[in-house]
Amino acid sequence: MTGKESLPAVVDVHAHVVLPTLQEYVAACAPAEFAAAQELDARRQGPASVKISGAMIRERWPRLVDLSRRLADMDAAGVDVQLVSPSPSHYYYFAGPELGGEIARRANTAVMELVASAPGRLAGLGLVPLQHPEAMVAALDHAVLDCGLLGVEIGSYAPGFDRLPGQEPNAGTVELSDARLEPFWARAEELGALVFLHPFGCSLDERLDRFYLANTVSQPAENAVALSHLIFAGVLDRYPELRIIAAHGGGYLPSTLGRSDHAWRVRPDAHVCAAPPSSYISRLWFDSLTHSPVELRALAGAAGADRILLGSDYPFDMGSEDPVGDVRAAGLSVGEEQAILAGNAAALGIRAGRAKAGASGAAPREGIEIDG
Repeated sequence: MTGKESLPAVVDVHAHVVLPTLQEYVAACAPAEFAAAQELDARRQGPASVKISGAMIRERWPRLVDLSRRLADMDAAGVDVQLVSPSPSHYYYFAGPELGGEIARRANTAVMELVASAPGRLAGLGLVPLQHPEAMVAALDHAVLDCGLLGVEIGSYAPGFDRLPGQEPNAGTVELSDARLEPFWARAEELGALVFLHPFGCSLDERLDRFYLANTVSQPAENAVALSHLIFAGVLDRYPELRIIAAHGGGYLPSTLGRSDHAWRVRPDAHVCAAPPSSYISRLWFDSLTHSPVELRALAGAAGADRILLGSDYPFDMGSEDPVGDVRAAGLSVGEEQAILAGNAAALGIRAGRAKAGASGAAPREGIEIDG
């Protein structure tokens, strides 16, 4: 810790690590698919953003791979614990069933090893192959039960893996409302596992290929779409104990739900969930990364300060160098600030170290026991 052992730990739930050996493995196993995904990402960003992003990654590379630098940066930011997740660039949702499962296992193991290198400062999240729903439960079990991670990180959707020539571009797309994900949601609820929703890429493609709209617009838009799928499809009705944390403050959705509620009231096709969509916001969790004290206050008003956790998006340039200061700048009460910085994470069982499976083989839903 950082000399504050008597105080609740300040926990950053949105921090990333790059896994170079995993990228090399995927590029070697599926070179054509890997190259196509890289080309698609470049088209989506546009040449100006690709150039600037490349320079940014090179400059911040030590923060992504060097543990000592990470810990020093945490100390400087007043963060006691990071919940580390793989960079979303490691989703590799183009991978086939066997490779997709192996990617998840390798990512989970790598994050486990990182946590073991600093068990008093780090906790971890793994990956699951969202493009292959039938394999997600096994990957989740591997992350939580075998590797001691607190849950997994997922994207806002997975492109259709088995789309046939001539089909529409979204054919086979795995949305978070997809019926094939029901076993995954059930198992995540049973384990008490965290599910960190973090988009990567956007189906709007080249419409966002300038001004860095591929990030500034796509991330909050994708969050809004993914959360709407979860809400309107009744996923949160069927699995009320799910622990879903949405990155980037949940994007455009949390404070703009009036239209969704109106649709739920007047449109039979939107009246699937049991209650108005706005009522589900307080069943989700959100990170604090809104980049605006006004928007953070609005998020607290919509969801409650007890549903917000500190998030920095370390170490990327679209993150925050002073996430604790950003929370304090929102003008919330002292109690609300403390809940966001530390209390809500403690209530969710987010502490440094590896999680230990319960005696039944599953982590207890009411709080994962930590082996620090």
